[in-house]
Amino acid sequence: MRRDPRIMGLVRLVLAALHAPPGAGRIALALAMGLLCHLVFAAAVLAMIVAMFFGMSESMGRVSWPWAALANAALIVQFPLVHSALLTARGGRLLARLVPGPHGATLATTTYALIASLQLLALFVLWTPSGIIWWRAEGAVFWAICTAYAGAWLILVKASFDAGAEVQSGALGWMSLMARQRPRFPDMPTLGLFRVIRQPIYVGFALTLWTVPVWTPDQLALALSYTAYCLAAPRLKERRFAARHGARFDRYRAKVPYVIPRWRRDDAQ
Repeated sequence: MRRDPRIMGLVRLVLAALHAPPGAGRIALALAMGLLCHLVFAAAVLAMIVAMFFGMSESMGRVSWPWAALANAALIVQFPLVHSALLTARGGRLLARLVPGPHGATLATTTYALIASLQLLALFVLWTPSGIIWWRAEGAVFWAICTAYAGAWLILVKASFDAGAEVQSGALGWMSLMARQRPRFPDMPTLGLFRVIRQPIYVGFALTLWTVPVWTPDQLALALSYTAYCLAAPRLKERRFAARHGARFDRYRAKVPYVIPRWRRDDAQ
């Protein structure tokens, strides 16, 4: 049986962390950052699932209208702006300085995932609902849409795993610190859903936006805004991949479509 290199890489990282020389301060920092990152990550995902399930009609934001429209717009734009800015060279240097001491660079991926999780948590918890509900699924239609919603989340989870679970979850940084080694990023993803399209994470995210059982002006604004982000943002990601992997990425890009799978005669053979 062929061993999955993604799983083997994660296993090696765990084993290195378990057998690293002791260091109370380093281990305490790594565990604290890991625990904080994963708790906030889980809270953000849960908030996102629940908020969109109700079409953004149930949230804790209480800004009065019309100022709520500005507050909600700010919540929408803050995620893609900060998320993308931190992926630049200047953003990477900032991430390395956010944790004081000598381990900031090692923890940069964990810090990045923590910030992204806080951003998503703020978006879905602090949103001020409009109070307008256009449509609510019922009966068999409700269960069909719920199945599609669950399927979209499964696609997103699978794509995140295919891209490297340790990077997507923020585990790479704190586990590398535990292992007293520099973070080693997974290879360019080409397996799993990445065999079919180049951007399955963004496609999965977009699908979760449109497969909800309750539709409101709030959900439509969110879906339109973040679908545009899911179509445009990967272009910046692919520039980084092209610079890092060169001709190898060019060959992959020529073979695998961007977000819409294409049926080719040789796929059926």
